[in-house]
Amino acid sequence: MALSLTEALIQLSDRASPKRRSAARRLHKLADEAAGPALLQALRREVGNRRTWETKYEMVMALGACGHVPAVGFLAELAQRSTDDTALHTALGDSIVRLRGSQEGFAAPLEWCLDRGNPMLTDGALRAVAALRAPLDAGTVDRVLHFLDPLDPYDSLRYWPAVAAAEWPGDRVRTFLESCAAGPRAVIAAAAATSLENRRRRLAEQT
Repeated sequence: MALSLTEALIQLSDRASPKRRSAARRLHKLADEAAGPALLQALRREVGNRRTWETKYEMVMALGACGHVPAVGFLAELAQRSTDDTALHTALGDSIVRLRGSQEGFAAPLEWCLDRGNPMLTDGALRAVAALRAPLDAGTVDRVLHFLDPLDPYDSLRYWPAVAAAEWPGDRVRTFLESCAAGPRAVIAAAAATSLENRRRRLAEQT
């Protein structure tokens, strides 16, 4: 039986990392704002344990899902620390965009992630943009495409932009999607083809 909100909050303090991770994953699914303070406190404790990156990942993702905006400062601090846990940076980019985007719009946190020069942080940020279908202005879209243009066609960092770009403004977006759709990596090509079709349909409806 799935944990209740109260049970999951209690389990965040379990001695076993798999139990804490399971609790964080459940809180992510529940996405209840009430879980935010306990999750942030648990993440602060977890950061001291170098062996539990998966648990930290789930806690960071849960904070974003719960909309706990007070966590932004600590997440930004973590994002600028040197670590070998690259997947954690993906979660940080995702949650920073979700939390800041609700207050500031999505361009500012996405550009903050781009400015850090960390590809995995940017990948997470773009994942959040795609999942939320977040609107971006033309200037931010140009920055994203400038980041993507030099990448190898196989690079997985192209995937989330290929998903998200159906609603991005500008002819340069169409060129990017056509390039991805003709590219060698099937999952990126399929995402780009879907976005191109959605883009054509949306433009047709406007005329």
